[in-house]
Amino acid sequence: MSEEREPPQRRTPPWADAQRWRQPPPWWPANERWPPDSGYQWGRRGQRIARRIGCAIGLLLLLIAAGFAALVWLVLSAVGVVGSGGFGRFISAAALLLGLGAFILAAIGVRRLTARAERFVDAAQKIESGDYSARVEVRGPRELRSLARALNAMSSRVEAEETRRRSVLADVAHELRTPLTIIRGQAEGIVDGVYPADAERMAPILAATTRLEAMVDDLRTLALAETGTLRLNREPVDIALLAHETLDGFRTAADEQGVRLVLAVRQSLPSVDGDPVRLGSVLSNLTANALRHTQRGGTVTLEATAIDDRRIRIAVRDDGGGFAPDVLTRAFDRFVRDQSSPGSGLGLAIVRDIVEAHGGTVAARNNVDRGATVEVVLPATGGATA
Repeated sequence: MSEEREPPQRRTPPWADAQRWRQPPPWWPANERWPPDSGYQWGRRGQRIARRIGCAIGLLLLLIAAGFAALVWLVLSAVGVVGSGGFGRFISAAALLLGLGAFILAAIGVRRLTARAERFVDAAQKIESGDYSARVEVRGPRELRSLARALNAMSSRVEAEETRRRSVLADVAHELRTPLTIIRGQAEGIVDGVYPADAERMAPILAATTRLEAMVDDLRTLALAETGTLRLNREPVDIALLAHETLDGFRTAADEQGVRLVLAVRQSLPSVDGDPVRLGSVLSNLTANALRHTQRGGTVTLEATAIDDRRIRIAVRDDGGGFAPDVLTRAFDRFVRDQSSPGSGLGLAIVRDIVEAHGGTVAARNNVDRGATVEVVLPATGGATA
C-alpha cells in the first residue's frame, strides 16, 4: 500500500503576519510606505534584484566571450594577418578604440557600483563595532536609496537608544548614591558607637530604604512598559471614586503643608476599562508632583470630565511655579526634573507609560496665570457609573 502523504505546508513569511507586523519597525524611514505594497513586496524585490544580477552576470559572460573573439579578429585584421583592405583595417582599428572606450566605461560603472556596495559594508561594520554614527549617502537606484534610508534610520535609532541607555545608567547610579550614602553613614556611626542605635538614628536609614524601594519599583514599572510586558488587570474603573480615594490619601500631607485640595469630578462619568491599581498610581503621582511644587496657601485641583461617550479627561492643576521652559518639553522623559525638585524624575515618565498602555494620552502645560496642569485622556467604556 502506498502511504498517503500530507501536502507540504506553505511557509508564511514573517511579514505576512498582520498582527506582528502591523506597525513599522523603529528604524523604518518615516517617508517610506509601511507595510510594503504587498506582504511579499520585499520578497519580490529580492527576487527581482537576484534576477537582475543573474542576467547581468550571464550577459557579462556572453559579452566577454564575444568581445574576446571580436578582439582577436580585430587585432589580426588590424595587423594584416586576416585579409582586408585599407578601409577594413581602419574600421578594425576604430572598433578596437571603441571597444577600449567601452571597456573603460564599463570598468568605471563597475567601480561605482562596487564603491556603493563598499559604503554599505563599511557602515555595517562600523555599526557592528559600536560606532552608531555611521551613515550612508542616499543616492543611486531606487532600491539602493531605500536601503540607505533604512540603514541610516536604523543606525540613528540605535545611536539614540545607546545614548539614552548610558544616560539612564548614569542617572540611576546618581539617584542610588544618595540614599546609600545615608544608610552607610548612619550605620557606620551606630557600629562605631558615635550614634546610639535609637529611633532617631534609625529613622534616616528607614527613610532611605523606603526611597530605594520606591525607586526600584519605579524602574521595574518603566522596564516592563518599555518592553511591552506591563501587565494590566483590567476591570471597569469608577474614575470619580478613584479620584476621591486618591485625594483622601493626601489630605494629611496637604494639611501639614498648608495646601488646599479640591476635587472637581462629575459623579456620572463613563467607566474606564483599566487597571485600578495602575490608574491609582497615575493619579497619586500627579497629585504628589503638584503638592511638591505648591507653596503654603496654594491649591491643588483634581478634576475629571467626560469629553464625550468615548473619552474621559483627567487634569491635575496647581498654582505653584509651573514647569521651567527647558523641563516642560521633556517633562515625561526619565530622570528629568527641576533643580528644586526632591523627586527622582521618574513619576511623570511612569504616568506616560501607564496611560499609553491604557490607550490614552498625557500632556503637560503651564497655566496662563500661574502653576501647571497635567492632563490625561483615557478611553471610556461608554457606560456611566452611578
